[in-house]
Amino acid sequence: MNGTRPDVVVLVVGTGTEVGKTWVSARLLEAWRDSGLTVAARKPVQSFEPGQGPTDADILAAASGEEPTAICASHRWYEAAMAPPMAADLLGLPSFTVAELVRELAWPPGSTDVGLVESAGGVRSPLADDGDGVDLLRILAPDAVILVADAGLGTINGVRLAIDALGGIGSGLRPVVYLNRFDPEDELHRRNRDWLSARDGSDVVVGSEGGLDDLAHRLGLPH
Repeated sequence: MNGTRPDVVVLVVGTGTEVGKTWVSARLLEAWRDSGLTVAARKPVQSFEPGQGPTDADILAAASGEEPTAICASHRWYEAAMAPPMAADLLGLPSFTVAELVRELAWPPGSTDVGLVESAGGVRSPLADDGDGVDLLRILAPDAVILVADAGLGTINGVRLAIDALGGIGSGLRPVVYLNRFDPEDELHRRNRDWLSARDGSDVVVGSEGGLDDLAHRLGLPH
């Protein structure tokens, strides 16, 4: 990694793609900036369908006040909507490792209060030629992990599998689970939350009013 490592590094991972990792990350960055914290966001690699709106790096940059190419280095933008190492192969570009992605993270010079790193896809989705989000956690060694999940059908299975995978590296970090798109009027959503919290002992925050404040509080950061 280049630059000065932030005082707190938060890794955002998901149970799958399209669960809202970037939306949650952007809202946290905005809230932290509003509270007076200095922030930096990093997306080690991204793949996307060209012409389909802003990329994750664009969205995170708007929230953190940085340039998109500071969020994700320009040579790590892969214009194919598939796992990044697959996209690189399809485009005829060199393969890369998780360690390379972490080494390329360029934090701002000087002091930064919070650095947020967003992974790609789900926890076990290929992130590089030799690894996934679990390997990113192992090499990055963040101070906190947020696991973003949907709130509906399949949530318990997805969260359990992700936590088991992340815990298998022995980091001692147990993620805070954020159930995105949570509807307090939905019986299934409520039961999923209660099961994960009461039966599994997971630290669960729901994506309803006040949810992001609660999430920031669980991480021990101002909100």
